[in-house]
Amino acid sequence: MLTAAVFAVVGLIFGSFLTVVVHRVPQGLSIVRPRSRCPGCGEAIRARENIPLISYALLRGRCRHCHLPISAEYPVVEAMTAALFAGSALVLPPVLTAALTAPFLGLLVACALIDLRHRIIPNRIVYPSLAVLGGAIVLVGWFRPEIGVLTALLGAFAFGGGLFLVALVSPRGMGMGDVKLAALIGLVLGALGWRYVGVAALIAVLTGGLGALAVLLAGGHRKQAIPFGPFLAVGAIASAFIAPQLASWYLGLGS
Repeated sequence: MLTAAVFAVVGLIFGSFLTVVVHRVPQGLSIVRPRSRCPGCGEAIRARENIPLISYALLRGRCRHCHLPISAEYPVVEAMTAALFAGSALVLPPVLTAALTAPFLGLLVACALIDLRHRIIPNRIVYPSLAVLGGAIVLVGWFRPEIGVLTALLGAFAFGGGLFLVALVSPRGMGMGDVKLAALIGLVLGALGWRYVGVAALIAVLTGGLGALAVLLAGGHRKQAIPFGPFLAVGAIASAFIAPQLASWYLGLGS
């Protein structure tokens, strides 16, 4: 439990960083400078006003200077990321495996939010993530033999390549951002095992289909563009936590 608590605190900090990523990267802005400012009055946010969750509660969700409401997205992302980090520590031991998976799950939240809002999955997030997480997989795999470097590479090619073929057949239905995100998902989940990749793909397709059906029932049309990134994120996050159980249940049906 102590490890999960430490991971949760780190997750809060990482989640606070992700809120900056979500707002700045789509605009092509630096995620380092300038310091965060209130969008209403332009006043710089001081360090003590930027403590994850706590500052939002103490400020009652408003800017200290102009009292403009602060979006609830900030504490929600922070809390969600903290939960994902703590969950990784509890469900994906040992610590090295959890430390590899937790930031990846947090990045998926950021990609999903950006795709929902802007219909893009930025290369500025995906490419560095592929490089950093790929290197981390090699490093962790050196100490933890259950982390498969080869299956990570094959998972990236399988999941990313599968969506690439879909994008070639239906370019209006599948963007290259989705393909790159699927490759990232296949890379990290492939390091955990093939069943993680399979379950992530299955859940992404199922939830994506349900999302498309919901749009049609709400009065949308068949050619309406629906961001697939959030469904990829949902599939990957769910798979990280329930893939072994779901795969065992499915295989048990045929026995």
